[in-house]
Amino acid sequence: MHSLAKPEPAVCTVPADAAQLTVLTDFLREFWSGASLASAEQTTFELALEEVFTNIVRHGTQPGKVPSVEVSLVVATDGLTMTIEDDGPRFDPLSLPAPDITACLDERPVGGLGVFLVRQMMDAVSYQYLGTRNRLSMTKYEVR
Repeated sequence: MHSLAKPEPAVCTVPADAAQLTVLTDFLREFWSGASLASAEQTTFELALEEVFTNIVRHGTQPGKVPSVEVSLVVATDGLTMTIEDDGPRFDPLSLPAPDITACLDERPVGGLGVFLVRQMMDAVSYQYLGTRNRLSMTKYEVR
């Protein structure tokens, strides 16, 4: 009986500082190119990465403590999974109510659209709180 080894993820860790978004975007692009993935889905992952990372920078930083953010990418037979972990305050973005996208712009509260869009763009999104870390995993099937 053979055991199937899980693919090793590519990992990049940065402080939750807006200037680090470029580092993470470059990491994603290099991974994408090296894995020879279909370019059509790259923008989806870049947008999801930007949205989640920006939320961590804006809302996860406490006075005197800048969270550490780890982004991992792994290609499996069923697709590509991007996982973003941080050690900021516990927060489940999937617990937010879906925004009312039928309301007039003037009547909508600010915020909440980014997480909604990530959920729409990805095939699977899950959140876990492990120890002291938030973990958001996003998978898109058939990215080859």
